Amino acid sequence: MKKWIVEDWEFELTAMDGKAAHCRLGIEKGDKFVFSYACPEGMCPRVMIEVFTWCEVIRCGGDFTYRGSKDKYEMDLLCPCRSINFHLKATPINRDESGKPLPSKQKPKD
Repeated sequence: MKKWIVEDWEFELTAMDGKAAHCRLGIEKGDKFVFSYACPEGMCPRVMIEVFTWCEVIRCGGDFTYRGSKDKYEMDLLCPCRSINFHLKATPINRDESGKPLPSKQKPKD
C-alpha cells in the first residue's frame, strides 16, 4: 500500500450505551474507534456505512449543527441495528499554523 494523501481530519467514535450481547460484533459501552479514512479494525461495517457519510460532511466543510447538534464537530447517533448509541467527534489534524491542511505527498506512479 502506498498511501499518499495526508488526511486532515481524525474521527473518534465511542459507544456511549449498549451491551455486547445486543451487538453481533460484541461492541459495548466504552468501546472506541479512532480513524481518519479507513474503517478501523473491529468496527461494524453497517455502522461505518452511516458514519462515513457524516465524516464526508465534515471533510467537505459542513458541520453537525445542520443536523441539530449543539457542537459543530460532535454528534450522537444510533447504530443501524438500534442496539448501540455512539458519539462521533471530528478533530482537525495535519494543519499548518494558520489551520490550513498540509499538502499531500506526490501521487505514486502506476
